[in-house]
Amino acid sequence: MSNGVKQTKDDRREFFRVNDAVRLTIRKVAEEELPALLECLEQNITGNFTIISSLSAISAEMAASMRRIEINEPDVAAYLKALDRKIEVLGRALIANESELIVEQAHPVNLSAGGMGMLVGEEYQAGQSVEIKMLLFPSFTGVLIYGTVIDCSPLAPEETKDGYSYRMRIEFTHMREQDRDLVIRHVLRCQSNQLRRKDPAHRVDED
Repeated sequence: MSNGVKQTKDDRREFFRVNDAVRLTIRKVAEEELPALLECLEQNITGNFTIISSLSAISAEMAASMRRIEINEPDVAAYLKALDRKIEVLGRALIANESELIVEQAHPVNLSAGGMGMLVGEEYQAGQSVEIKMLLFPSFTGVLIYGTVIDCSPLAPEETKDGYSYRMRIEFTHMREQDRDLVIRHVLRCQSNQLRRKDPAHRVDED
């Protein structure tokens, strides 16, 4: 697949991991359903849920131009930033009106741009394809990811809590490159915040 949607074993790289809390839904996907879903992902036909991530990708593309405008035309730059904030507010409103994740509880996960681990309430078979809708905070960014269950093992009786009885690991196999970049930045930001809480003098540079 083009546009960086598919993550192959040849170009997969190591990613930072961080413990986080996100809102998410996970849906099992039948193998015969997967090609059509991936085609929609390839063509950016993903609905309003990913509108903030798409806007963020456009802002990243404009960053260099914006820095030049800030130097030469600070008033114009301030105006453009205000427009950007207005568009972001509209994007959040669209997500709030349509996303079922707004009413979901935050779910603890161990997250990277290559996959995640979490506790779940039902058993998934290794190799099962899944669709993941994940809402990141505080950026209110929705990302749509397709992945494969690596393993799903039962918890010991004393480990079960809040309706969770399995520990599952998922490898992200298909996502837009712009979404992977957003997840990387999110993970680095979380890591930096956690380090600051432990040691206020410690700072991790972020992209």
